[in-house]
Amino acid sequence: MNGLVFDGVCKSYGDRQVLRNFSLTVPAGSRVCVMGPSGCGKTTLLLLAAGLLAPDAGTVSGVPARLSVVFQEDRLCEAFSVLSNLRAVTGKSVSRDTMLAHLRELGLADAADKPAGELSGGMKRRAAIARAVLYGGDLFLLDEPLKGLDEKTRDAALAYLLRHTEGKTVLFITHSPEEAALFGGALVNMESKTL
Repeated sequence: MNGLVFDGVCKSYGDRQVLRNFSLTVPAGSRVCVMGPSGCGKTTLLLLAAGLLAPDAGTVSGVPARLSVVFQEDRLCEAFSVLSNLRAVTGKSVSRDTMLAHLRELGLADAADKPAGELSGGMKRRAAIARAVLYGGDLFLLDEPLKGLDEKTRDAALAYLLRHTEGKTVLFITHSPEEAALFGGALVNMESKTL
């Protein structure tokens, strides 16, 4: 894969245009952080890359078959245990011991057998991160993955993400300049008035 490429992408919701002739290349194996104000099209980029939206014009190419996604919403199966949520994407390809090791890295080992619906917001966020990492996509699409985490938990979750996405192509969306600086990689500032 040569990388994820947005070429002249336009996208509107009704009469509100959020992307106009937007182009960006995320080279294979690199990390790119996208920042900008609410409504400027950051989440739209992620949904276009994931194939959940189609552009009105332009193209999105270089999307591999295996995507790991952390959406703004956690999208966990609330009645399932944390381990069952992980197993839902890994099948039998990942051992229980490996899943527990990942949960331990994120401070969730004690929650492994709890229903996701009983977790705090920050715990759900970390479970969603573990699920994306354990799926093992070739492209990681991360939409504010650290949202709602306190500083210590955020730093641990970010270190986990950086460790387990080494060498992968990552598109990281955030509102936080501090998160962007900690994440590293190339920075793209999207200002709604310039798109």
